[in-house]
Amino acid sequence: MSNPFQGLASPRKMKRSDQIVEAVKRWVVVRDIQPGDRLPNEKELMQLFECSKGTVREALKSLEVQGLITLKTGPNGGATLVQVPYPLASQLLRNYLHFQHPRGPDIYRLRKLVEPELAALVVDDLTEADLQQLEQLTEQCAQPPADLEQRLAQRIAELDFHSVLAERCKDPLLAFIGRFLNDLIRDLVIYKKVQLPEQLDFSRENLFYHRELILAYRQRDQQRVRQLMVEHMASAERFNIELEGQLSRGLLSSEDA
Repeated sequence: MSNPFQGLASPRKMKRSDQIVEAVKRWVVVRDIQPGDRLPNEKELMQLFECSKGTVREALKSLEVQGLITLKTGPNGGATLVQVPYPLASQLLRNYLHFQHPRGPDIYRLRKLVEPELAALVVDDLTEADLQQLEQLTEQCAQPPADLEQRLAQRIAELDFHSVLAERCKDPLLAFIGRFLNDLIRDLVIYKKVQLPEQLDFSRENLFYHRELILAYRQRDQQRVRQLMVEHMASAERFNIELEGQLSRGLLSSEDA
């Protein structure tokens, strides 16, 4: 039997089941394997990797937990490759970063680089339905919030505006990073921010830039879109720095009390 995993194995010092996992991942990249393709069955994997059934099953379970395969039992069962869903990938990476304690300014330092490029790339890809969705999200934030729940919904709608752009981006890395940064902001910034007095100037500037971006998108003006997003991110970063200062002062006041 020819071995499709030849030359893809990991160092021997690695646990055998982990070697199989890494070999499968490399196989997917090197051979351009697609979601829906099947892995060799258990018996074939045992022969290819010269290991026991228990080792193969441990490797398959690890691949399943990582979201790379689905497992079915029975005569027609086996392992089928699947595309890792974005929510799982984002959640796992955010779990890691939560213990690295990134702050708002750390996020915006990267966001200033990503958002203008991402925004410019999707100028010709937004449909009328996309533009209408952007308009709906924007106008949801046009009126002062009646309560804390509505205020939180408006902040999330502002982020969803950017997530729509990221979801339409054909560059997979930019798309992922854009969506992921929005998730981080939702986790680490928004739920802190709503505990402080409303930043009315920040809300007004967000509304202004989102409306101007929609107009530029309708005109297919890539240069204008890029410049607006540069200004928008600079504005958002400035307000975020102010927010961090308010949070720090609030924490210090609580400790003094």
